[in-house]
Amino acid sequence: MNEAHLVEAFLEMMSAERGSAKNTLESYERDLSGYLLSLQDQGEQPSSCLTPVIQKHLSGLMAEGMSASTQARHLSAIRQFHKFLFAEGVRTDDPTSTIDSPKTGRPLPKVMSIEEVDILLSLAEQEMRLPKATAAQKLRSSRLYCLLELLYATGMRVSELVSLPATSANATGRFLTIVGKGNKERIVPLSERCKYAMQAYAETQKASGKHVDSSFLFPASSKEGHFARQAFGRDLKDLAIRAGLDAAKVSPHVLRHAFASHLLQNGADLRAVQQLLGHSDISTTQIYTHVLDERLKQLVEEHHPLAKT
Repeated sequence: MNEAHLVEAFLEMMSAERGSAKNTLESYERDLSGYLLSLQDQGEQPSSCLTPVIQKHLSGLMAEGMSASTQARHLSAIRQFHKFLFAEGVRTDDPTSTIDSPKTGRPLPKVMSIEEVDILLSLAEQEMRLPKATAAQKLRSSRLYCLLELLYATGMRVSELVSLPATSANATGRFLTIVGKGNKERIVPLSERCKYAMQAYAETQKASGKHVDSSFLFPASSKEGHFARQAFGRDLKDLAIRAGLDAAKVSPHVLRHAFASHLLQNGADLRAVQQLLGHSDISTTQIYTHVLDERLKQLVEEHHPLAKT
């Protein structure tokens, strides 16, 4: 059976026995076609090629600039193909068994700069203070400013933020209790700016006379009874556009990342950031270690005597 027939038989097996989707089969066919061409160029065949031949093909994919995830997809197709050849008795071994998948790594979160966050907060505060705004406009602008100050000051999840209880507005101390995933409580500090924003919003909310009996800090006529996170996301992007920022880079989740990254940039401990974010596992917080790496590099360059030479 020639190479083309082997691939055809493999795809039939994937379709009939494993129920692979059409898109998956087409992807396998494309990847294996490239693999067979590579084997031909090396004077090899899938029924007899050895591990170094496959590794050379994968190195070629990397040299072409393919991402690690795309390389991993190609290797997956080749693995499945050689397992099929082994199961069918075409080969007595699997040359892919000792090949490690390319490390794709975790994507780094989008992060706003401190200057960009400051532009957002400044504009939100200015809009809250517009003298000719209607009562409805004042309520929307004070709510948005309060949401932003709380989010950037505490780094809480947007779902935790919009569902804060109304009693949070009475927080006169330095800390706020947040109920996170699994009903786990954590305590986060409140800045003076944050307390000011909460007080200003509470006064505007009371003056509006709307949802005065609500149990939520940010009440709304929604099924949940509180302001929707999607609505907050839209308001935030609109604010970013008015501020002249790239709206595609701005979201409540990006602001949470900014909170963590800016803390680490300014010397915070990774464990402390883990507690503030409400991560149960430090490995989740370690996506921010690139910030620590950059800070350590800067420290060495600035303070090590040999670096100056």
